[in-house]
Amino acid sequence: MTQSVHYTAEHELFRTSVRRFLESECLPHIDRWRTQGKMDRDIWLKAAAGGFICTKVSPDYGGGGGDLWHCAIVLEEQTRLGLAELTFYLHSDIIAPYIELYGTDAQKQRYLPPMSRGEVITAIAMTEPGAGSDLQGISTRARREGDHYLLTGQKVFISNAQNAELIVVAAKTDADAGGKGISLFLVETQGAEGFRLGRNLKKIGCKAQDSSELFFDNVRVPAENLLGGVEGRGFVQLVQRLPEERLIMAVSAVASAEAAVEETIAYTKERIVFGQRLIDFQNTRFKLAEAKTTATIARAYLNRSIDRFIEGDFDATDGAMVKWWTTERCFQAIDECLQLHGGYGYMQDSSITRRYADMRLGRIAGGTNEIMKDLIGRTL
Repeated sequence: MTQSVHYTAEHELFRTSVRRFLESECLPHIDRWRTQGKMDRDIWLKAAAGGFICTKVSPDYGGGGGDLWHCAIVLEEQTRLGLAELTFYLHSDIIAPYIELYGTDAQKQRYLPPMSRGEVITAIAMTEPGAGSDLQGISTRARREGDHYLLTGQKVFISNAQNAELIVVAAKTDADAGGKGISLFLVETQGAEGFRLGRNLKKIGCKAQDSSELFFDNVRVPAENLLGGVEGRGFVQLVQRLPEERLIMAVSAVASAEAAVEETIAYTKERIVFGQRLIDFQNTRFKLAEAKTTATIARAYLNRSIDRFIEGDFDATDGAMVKWWTTERCFQAIDECLQLHGGYGYMQDSSITRRYADMRLGRIAGGTNEIMKDLIGRTL
């Protein structure tokens, strides 16, 4: 069982259920999802029926009322099966908390129950062609006009948007106020005049996770869809949520490194080179020893970070540290594992190759690792 003061036998039972669901309902379809560039719409309903999305949302809104370990379990089991790109975590553990923590009572009642049932799929739109990690640099505008806002701008690299009926959009309500002029809007996309879903972007990895361009041309958004009902709070809301998002990215990185090491040990025990097993060469054992040690240290760091988050003792600096260190070190370990696969490690249908491509994103998304180090450096 996972070493954590907050990890219980109930969590382990939940893990077993998650694994069965992924093996029966997701694994048989993953090649098709990768080809089509997105997950099937009905998988969200199935995941919700099993209790595998919105696991931390309050039962008052149809959620599971769990903790961060429930999120981690879903993501770990996905990753071990080579399904890291499935975006249940984005909907459940990154977007839903924005509404539950900052939304008005009416917003919570309107959106969280259908989200928990898998009837409404969500996305969050922060990044723009000219603004990524620097959120204060966004140019999307929201202008108040009567009982509506007119939303104008462009977003890019938006995951889940191909299926999303609800998108949390960051926009400037006061162009001259810097971060204090940013607000978040709950934009319902179905039939929204002026909204256009752009192309599904092609990536080197995470191919079943759609990534889209979004265009807003004077999209009318009801004033009651301003998250929390007060302008200018968006930047603070984004900053407050980023530590958990970065911790979730660390979960995927560590689980992928652990799986890569296990798969590579098995491969090197079977692969014969110059009349002996690949693992019998000292260099192979040294490389695997290094990768195993990295994954073990990363796991201990991750588990403690999750415990601290649950205990309310995890801040933005902690999030930046665990994100950059685990994504950097675990990617290096996966790279060494790929090397030990030789030519097979360069084939697109190889598990280690997909892990390599998928996990490369970890050093970029959620704020690049260079930005993470800068954030940490500012606190020294």
